Amino acid sequence: MKRFLMSVPFALCSLGSAQAITFPEFGKPLPHAPDFAMEAVASYDFEGIVALSGCSGSLVRFEDSLDSDQAMVLSNGHCVSMIQPGVVLSNQNTSRTFDILSSSASRLGKVTATKLLYATMTKTDMSLYLLKETYQDILNKYDTKALTLASGEPVVGSDIEVISGYWKRGYSCQVEAIADTLKEGNWTFSKAVRYSRPGCEVIGGTSGSPVVGKGTRIVVAVNNTINESGRKCEVNNPCEVDKNGNITYQKGTGYAQQTYWIYTCRNSAGKVDLTTPGCLLPKPAGA
Repeated sequence: MKRFLMSVPFALCSLGSAQAITFPEFGKPLPHAPDFAMEAVASYDFEGIVALSGCSGSLVRFEDSLDSDQAMVLSNGHCVSMIQPGVVLSNQNTSRTFDILSSSASRLGKVTATKLLYATMTKTDMSLYLLKETYQDILNKYDTKALTLASGEPVVGSDIEVISGYWKRGYSCQVEAIADTLKEGNWTFSKAVRYSRPGCEVIGGTSGSPVVGKGTRIVVAVNNTINESGRKCEVNNPCEVDKNGNITYQKGTGYAQQTYWIYTCRNSAGKVDLTTPGCLLPKPAGA
């Protein structure tokens, strides 16, 4: 089982009283990469895209971030661990590293996270890391700029690209619709982005890939799953549930999750603060 679009599972562990999260290296890359045409790489811009064990991600910033701010990396919640429904991880120490890619998808080097700012698989499937490096540090060292997180919702009918750092390839399609509720095994996501077909038949390892407006560096969602086998509401086989409870599903239909909600959870200082009035993201129990 690929566990959504991750190529191998992560373990989330705690070390002693410090409660630090570590992400040990494990497994190996998939033994045989799919037969991607080289032009599929040449057609996409990989600047700011990152790769991590079993998943993809991106170097991101807010619309008003300063170059002197500590940089952030966006991926999926399930690229941290298979976080149980209703569970939210917030402000946890980590030392996770990411490979950062050039515009042509070559590996430039590594960046390192010091904190897991946020991760959940409830309502959305998102993780956001805070790096020790600033945006200026990364620009100086790698001549690489971050992608910008959109502060608004994805627009139905708009052209999009899904860019995977793990596979160093991209996909192109459109936002076909916004699914009211997406159910996959025990997990439920709200307002998921449904991909048009053909074009975005994503695979294991593309988890956490940014979904960007075509020809832009604006992130409108984060890629996370596809119905692989045509089954109903199972892991790796998500189904849609409309407001009347009607269930629909189809093999080959892929989805991404909303990310703009993070803007609603920024305090007056611009920091991610889940106690901010109007915050749309799920909060830890007791918060």
